Amino acid sequence: MTAPEAKQNTKGLFIKTYGCQMNVYDSERMRDVLRPLGYAPVDTPEAADLVVLNTCHIREKATEKVYSELGQLKRMKQATGSQMTIAVAGCVAQAEGEEIMRRQPLVDLVLGPQAYHKLPEMIARASRAMGDRLETEFETLEKFDALPKTREADGPTAFVSVQEGCDKFCTFCVVPYTRGAELSRPVDDLIMEARSLAAQGVREITLLGQNVNAFHGAAPAIEGGGDWTLGQLCRHIAKIGGIERIRYTTSHPRDMEDDLIAAHGDTAQMQPFLHLPVQSGSDRILKAMNRGHTAEDYREIIRKVREAQPDIAVASDFIVGFPGESDEDFEATMQLVRDVNYAVAYSFKYSQRPGTPAAEMFGQVPEDVKDTRLQALQKLLRDQQTEFNQSKIGQTVPVLVTGRGRLEGQAHGRSPWMQSVHFQGPKDLTGQIVDVKVTGATMSSLTGDLVREHEVAL
Repeated sequence: MTAPEAKQNTKGLFIKTYGCQMNVYDSERMRDVLRPLGYAPVDTPEAADLVVLNTCHIREKATEKVYSELGQLKRMKQATGSQMTIAVAGCVAQAEGEEIMRRQPLVDLVLGPQAYHKLPEMIARASRAMGDRLETEFETLEKFDALPKTREADGPTAFVSVQEGCDKFCTFCVVPYTRGAELSRPVDDLIMEARSLAAQGVREITLLGQNVNAFHGAAPAIEGGGDWTLGQLCRHIAKIGGIERIRYTTSHPRDMEDDLIAAHGDTAQMQPFLHLPVQSGSDRILKAMNRGHTAEDYREIIRKVREAQPDIAVASDFIVGFPGESDEDFEATMQLVRDVNYAVAYSFKYSQRPGTPAAEMFGQVPEDVKDTRLQALQKLLRDQQTEFNQSKIGQTVPVLVTGRGRLEGQAHGRSPWMQSVHFQGPKDLTGQIVDVKVTGATMSSLTGDLVREHEVAL
């Protein structure tokens, strides 16, 4: 096949990703399963033969955003006469699949989070007008089994999905309904994927899951069989040559086992960063949320983690204005934040999700009260984040260089504590871990000077 023929046979693929890191990972794997069919990424939907909206149902007005995007694609198709295929994937597809097909007949394919490995088959069916355009059944194990065991790396960092689904049924959350029950990938598959990524120059792996620390993957018989914990998996991945950094997200306090906590102290590749969402500091609200832990349980976990790894940075998620939240409940959240002292945190106003128990609860909090509480909480969290970043000024920190910065001659990377770091450096540093002396800090990033090897020796 000549080069012009290869180019002519290439199909354009445009994926718009909403929401969480799991969706980012899913979009990467969609590209993987579509590559053998000749699909290659393009920068705009206008240039695409296939447009995929990989949706998220967590954030407020998520469904409306999807319909707005579909409206724009419809107008574009009508104006240009394009024959592009349009697919809606992810959690909105799972929750709203039939409604999407009813309201937007231009949509060719609707597939839930467990069905994207079927994209090639679904595209073939659609092209032959053979029906079965809706795939939203929970078949997670089938999905994992169908994925390629190796994948193409894109830079020195990579996500690896180890677990999907959720059995916690927090009353505000749609994930158990859109992602299904908790299920873990076999250890053999994960090790094979991690080795492949390491061979391609990946230095940092982030293990992903809706409740990643609920991972209990089947271990190979050579290792004694049974199920491994996330701590065991992290220790094994740490033995793979080239993997210098290991992270995981997102975790749940109920699954924070002692073995995983210990791994933070006994495994050098485990980065000193823990994202452990708590949502509220009020035991009454935590019970209404069906979180399955108290504020004191959470404080005790943080105490244990900091005992194992004193240098750890803690991140969290918060919801303000949950139904029934009083001023006293909100103050309990503020006190928890003061007690823990976060390096970074994400906070949101409660918004009703149709089909979740919380949406029908009494005591919905007025929007103006939510706004006032959110502003107070975010100010406290911003102050803590700024203080944490400023505490690194004067320190020399190891930075994994991930690419070039926006300024001339600037390099960009990531500290062990997940901070963005900018410094002046040569172009050939990407993928290396270099020492940077921090000279400045904002709420969101660090700046510094590259430390040369002879300076380190001195």
